[in-house]
Amino acid sequence: MAIRVLLVDDQPLLRTGFRMILEAEPDLAVVGEAGDGQQALDQVRALQPDVVLMDIRMPRMDGVEATRQITGPDRSGPAKVLVLTTFDLDEYVIEALRAGASGFLLKDAPAAELVQAIRVVAAGEAMLAPSITRRLLDKYAGRLPSGDESVPQPLHTLTEREVEVLRLVARGLSNAEIAAELFVSETTVKTHVGHVLTKLGLRDRVQAAVYAYESGLVRPGAS
Repeated sequence: MAIRVLLVDDQPLLRTGFRMILEAEPDLAVVGEAGDGQQALDQVRALQPDVVLMDIRMPRMDGVEATRQITGPDRSGPAKVLVLTTFDLDEYVIEALRAGASGFLLKDAPAAELVQAIRVVAAGEAMLAPSITRRLLDKYAGRLPSGDESVPQPLHTLTEREVEVLRLVARGLSNAEIAAELFVSETTVKTHVGHVLTKLGLRDRVQAAVYAYESGLVRPGAS
């Protein structure tokens, strides 16, 4: 079955461009469009898309609040949110990730990258490329600990291997890449990731990465 996509952007020309790219793919179907966050909520309820391509700065309701409602506890369907922005990594994007977005791309990303991102998010993974994690590190560099501080209390609930997996998730590695790095099976990695999310009360890999930066587990210059 085709992945059902809802386009949310206040610029009609951009929506048209995205539609042309996505409808050229046999496994993707654009089921609707919205010009602001409120319309997006209405369309999500009516159309039940799998993935919402969400602009951040829009009239009436911005993409952050729309994301929060689409992915929150009162959600009306299975839709996942992929944020599109022209602003690189700003506070709006950080808030969208905290609100429950499954990742983000810049609007000038290559068409192939956009298509792959939708497939990744629809499959339940997070679109968290290494280039994005580097921008996250840069964003938090000024407020991250130096390395001498004690580990935040919630991290003490993780095993040594789970902490290791969390660091690799924060670097943007996929389950397969983590498995290769740690010489374990991909199934084992999935189990570890699941334990990390459960113990820390996090929704997905994106929130896990943001947590890793904010807690100081991952620091600027770390490989």
